[in-house]
Amino acid sequence: MTIELLIHAIVRQTTILIAQLATSRGVRAPLAQIADQVFIELVREIERQGISRKVSADMFGLGLRTYRRKIQRLSESSTERGRSLWEVVLEHIKAHNVVTRREILARFPNDDEAQIRSVLRDLCDSQLVFWAGSGSNASYRAASDDELATLQRKLGAEGAEELVISLMYRENPLTLNEIAERAQTEVAAIESTVQRLLADGRIQHSETNGVARYSANALVVPLGAAVGWEAAVFDHFKALVTTVLSRLNENRATALDDRVGGGTYTIDVWPGHPLQDEVFGTLARLRSELTDLRERVAKINAEQALPEAHTRVVIYAGQCLTHEDVDSEDHA
Repeated sequence: MTIELLIHAIVRQTTILIAQLATSRGVRAPLAQIADQVFIELVREIERQGISRKVSADMFGLGLRTYRRKIQRLSESSTERGRSLWEVVLEHIKAHNVVTRREILARFPNDDEAQIRSVLRDLCDSQLVFWAGSGSNASYRAASDDELATLQRKLGAEGAEELVISLMYRENPLTLNEIAERAQTEVAAIESTVQRLLADGRIQHSETNGVARYSANALVVPLGAAVGWEAAVFDHFKALVTTVLSRLNENRATALDDRVGGGTYTIDVWPGHPLQDEVFGTLARLRSELTDLRERVAKINAEQALPEAHTRVVIYAGQCLTHEDVDSEDHA
């Protein structure tokens, strides 16, 4: 019961974060595929833990056959095995000037009609596809290269490079396919960004058994930067999750001498409080101390080769202010 309550509470806070990101700065990001993505990602992670599909199906409250059908429907097209339904529907529309919904449904007879409708809605919401009409006679056409370029300019490419760097920074090294998978996009859409970062010296390239891999040794987003803040948010969130996972996986009977973990402190102050300035300045002091420590370590590391076997210490710090207005009657 305690674990279930914890999961529900974390899901609640995560959905709040997603909703804020999806509507920040006037953006209305498409969310049609979020529920399906969450299900598939949960399935993959549970299976990585060594849990059988029978047990996993029970955890979702599904029969094994229903569970398998759902995974198959969301993971790949039933008409074209090994490829996602989203991918093959978009490819089919691109291959025609105009195609109707009836023709699309006829092209993928083995796929669930509701799922195809969901894919079409997501493609239209993303402006990768335009539509006209309604019902089975609704027609669809793929956005042209010029329209995609215009859309990209409107959405803004600012911060995309930093976000790509952040995706590989904590999980060096990654292949192009792995980077694209983490970015939830196609390889072709991410390749130019990776090559540009490589040319600028912001990421590194290596090959293992003929397979190209890319890594990032640093992620720097200046304080208050108008560009790249998305990467900072992701990196902070990933550091938090990684720390919590480390605590969950450690042996509770053995302490790690405060090498792994975190602490949350809530302090109440008010205007005129003698320690208000000291409390408000906590984050600034921590940033200054950690920046100095990082620079001193980097200076030593620059003088000698970094061993392949080494320990990366990730330290994150956050501070927020919430204004509590307590009604005097309620307070009494």
